[in-house]
Amino acid sequence: MILVTGGTGLVGAHLLLHLIENGEQVRAMYRTASSCSKTKALFSYYQKEHLFGAIEWIAGDILDIPSLEIAFQDIKQVYHCAALISFDPKDEEAIRKTNIEGTANMVNLSLTNKVEKFCFVSSIAALGDLAPHETEITETTEWNPEKPHSDYAISKYGAEMEVWRGQQEGLKVIIVNPGVILGPGFPSQGSGILFSNVKKGLLFYTLGTTAFIAVPDVINSMYRLMKSDCCNERFTVIAENLAYKNVIFSMADALKVKRPTLKAGPLLTSIAWRLDALASFLQLKQHTFSRVAAKASHSKTPYSSKKIVDELNPSFISIKKYIHEIASTF
Repeated sequence: MILVTGGTGLVGAHLLLHLIENGEQVRAMYRTASSCSKTKALFSYYQKEHLFGAIEWIAGDILDIPSLEIAFQDIKQVYHCAALISFDPKDEEAIRKTNIEGTANMVNLSLTNKVEKFCFVSSIAALGDLAPHETEITETTEWNPEKPHSDYAISKYGAEMEVWRGQQEGLKVIIVNPGVILGPGFPSQGSGILFSNVKKGLLFYTLGTTAFIAVPDVINSMYRLMKSDCCNERFTVIAENLAYKNVIFSMADALKVKRPTLKAGPLLTSIAWRLDALASFLQLKQHTFSRVAAKASHSKTPYSSKKIVDELNPSFISIKKYIHEIASTF
């Protein structure tokens, strides 16, 4: 039996479908029964709604030990996809508690129940910071605590430390660090918000770059790594390093809306994050654009996918092509 956390999110829902399609016995945790409807809707999108009933759903929370003890009965493998994503400073405590303490709980229960293998979905946000002599970020790039990081990045880095602790205590682990994950079915979460904003008429773009990956490629990489003899390794899972401008323009074209026309430089984004913070302080809107995010929007540091390519030799989906596929769902 396989246990999946975060099964009502983009990665977890796609993972559940992939596991069921491959004949696996799957148990998925949920916090509210209504949240399962998002996963069911995703199965329907792929015309696989008849497979939804094969999932064994169980109420639970990664911060609630008694519910985890029930969820872990007869579990041999764990895919830990659950996480709290927010860039609002007011959520700092909740982010660290969910992502670090929650992961520690998952690791501890895996050790107690002698789980055979544990896969943790991290993020490129938890990878290191370039030293002066380095030109691209890899799995071995060292984290520099003196550099600014978002609360989310710090929480993912802390969660990884809990996974490595579990590995030192005998748990076989795999960590994947995906880039920005693109996928259908969740327009109000993650990259879906970017699609939604572009559709509404996003005005600005920046010239920074980051790494992108299609959700099926994340899932395939996780599943293949868990099926292999590979363990106690970390893999950056990205398809392409792309400029935000090009990605946003591709989204606008796919959605058949006007492309953003204003190039936002460092001065404009510095004003934008301050205005966003002020609006949040006045409770006019949720804080969505932080100082760290503003700086990152101009970064052009590439990420390396060499390790995952050498290990699996994957055929990653073209990001531009996949953007058009996702746009059809809006």
